[in-house]
Amino acid sequence: MGAWVDVPPGPVDRCIVWRVDLRLSEDRLRGAASCLSEEERARAARFARSEDRHRFLASHAALRLILGRALGADPEALAFVAGPAGKPELGPDQPIAPHFNLSHSGDWALIGLSPTSRIGVDVEVARPIRDAARIARTHFHPDEAAAIAARSGEAARAAFFAVWTCKEAFVKGLGPGLSMPLDAFAVSLPPAPAGLIWVGAGAVSPAAWSLHRLAVDEDHFGAVAIEAAAAALRQHTLPRDWIDLLPGPARE
Repeated sequence: MGAWVDVPPGPVDRCIVWRVDLRLSEDRLRGAASCLSEEERARAARFARSEDRHRFLASHAALRLILGRALGADPEALAFVAGPAGKPELGPDQPIAPHFNLSHSGDWALIGLSPTSRIGVDVEVARPIRDAARIARTHFHPDEAAAIAARSGEAARAAFFAVWTCKEAFVKGLGPGLSMPLDAFAVSLPPAPAGLIWVGAGAVSPAAWSLHRLAVDEDHFGAVAIEAAAAALRQHTLPRDWIDLLPGPARE
């Protein structure tokens, strides 16, 4: 796990994951909403809980900012379409974009960009779990579940989230066309370096993917999956006032 560096967004020539603080004031949330499309604002309005609505608005505004700076384009002018299973993609009349993926939970979003390879990201707030071993037996590969069951207390919870986020990032990186159940492949557990150990049915070569665990903060676990062997990853944090980097009404 590397260190996070505060850097404003710009062109992308290698794999980067952006950490985005979603804790915005009401005024800044209105600014975030102003740069989104009508369809995005409508989607946000359908969330019953204000926390979920706020996370959606802030994270999608940050995605527009990061992609816009990567492409040298106006973030507000970017047009997204729903790809397979609803995964957002830039429309056919938009600039050719790097591969990208978004995840948000709690106070943070992660946005992964890769110029040449598929990429998946996941972040999870480290909520209390009563029975990590039982949940792991239900959803994970038996080897992962056994390794988690051999631990107790905080060690079991940390191992559970390390596995969960790596698996979710890998599935998201594969995309909906090749997604698979979480027990159909296995990943390593700390303290071993993050990595794919086994993938069933020969669908994917484990050596063809890189996994990175991320310490987002003391309350959030994260992971990135990249379709490239031994892929390096830069960890960037958007400046705390990132909303001011957006054009027009978002700054007001």
